Order: sequence, then C-alpha cells, then structure tokens
Amino acid sequence: MAKSWTDKLANPAPHQLKRMAVTRAGVEKGGLMLLPSVRMIDDFIRAIPRRKQMSVVEMRAELAKRHKADGACPVYTGYHLRTCAEAAFEAYGQGMPLTKLTPVWRVLDENTLTMKKLSAANRDLIVVQRRREGL
Repeated sequence: MAKSWTDKLANPAPHQLKRMAVTRAGVEKGGLMLLPSVRMIDDFIRAIPRRKQMSVVEMRAELAKRHKADGACPVYTGYHLRTCAEAAFEAYGQGMPLTKLTPVWRVLDENTLTMKKLSAANRDLIVVQRRREGL
C-alpha cells in the first residue's frame, strides 16, 4: 500500500551534509550541500511567524547557514516542501483546524514551482490563507 503524505512527513531520516564532487545548484566543487530532512523543512516553516513570508530561495539559504553549508539542495527542499504541504492538507481534510497546520502558505505563493503540483483546491486554500495573513 502506498504511503500517505502524513506517513512521508513522519520519516525519521536525518538531514545530511554532502561534499560536492562537481559545482551544482550554486555550490562549488568541494563545497558542502545540505540535504535537508522533511522534518527540518516542516519545523522551519512552523517557526515562521504569522504575517511573515519567506521565499523558498531564502529558506534554503537560511537552512544552509544554520548548518554551516554552502547551500541547500533545491531538489530535496522542493520534494520535502510538497510533502509538508500535502500532509497539512491531509490533516485539514481530517478535521484539523488551520491554526494547527504547518503554515506552508508562508513559503508557497502563486509563483512557487511546488504550487503547480498541488490540487486546485489546495492551491486555492493557500491563496486564501495568504490573503488572510496579508502576504
């Protein structure tokens, strides 16, 4: 049976730091790339204060800085960002109030690539929540 998004969010795999063999995603050969964990992304988003927003690029830069890396992997970040969003929407669909969800709308906006992968209803919910918070 396929895992739910909530199951994927519960993945205990830790983050990793990888020494780059080639220059990629803004990290020079020999530099350190942070491969964030899904929990790291979820915790980071939950810590963004109400009525504040942060771009995915800014989030990656801050995560890399916190872990003394030269950059954070855009692929891992994007994949885990979608997992956080989908798990939040699963919880919302099961009756969890919006105030208890991971506030992915503080990172996701109409121009974020991850938005295109979400259902229309979930995209609409993000847009509504962004308006409510004045983002």
